[in-house]
Amino acid sequence: MAHHASAKQRIRRNARRTEINQRRISRIRTFVKKVEVAIEGGNREEAMSAFRSAQPELHRGVTKGVLQRNTVNRRLSRLSARIKAMS
Repeated sequence: MAHHASAKQRIRRNARRTEINQRRISRIRTFVKKVEVAIEGGNREEAMSAFRSAQPELHRGVTKGVLQRNTVNRRLSRLSARIKAMS
């Protein structure tokens, strides 16, 4: 256990940030899953609309420091390729 006041503050801060970041990651996963379900269902229009709504969520994860930029770019690229291959 921490003995210094600053270390105790850091522990409290880390707990708060972890909770917030977990919510962000969960929200991003939900948006990506909506795209994947639409792709599996074969509905291209629904997949495109879900993809358009997932893009800003993924990029927001980058700006908030939850995900790395290249990871998000790779995921978006792969989802986009899967949607394009649906035709």
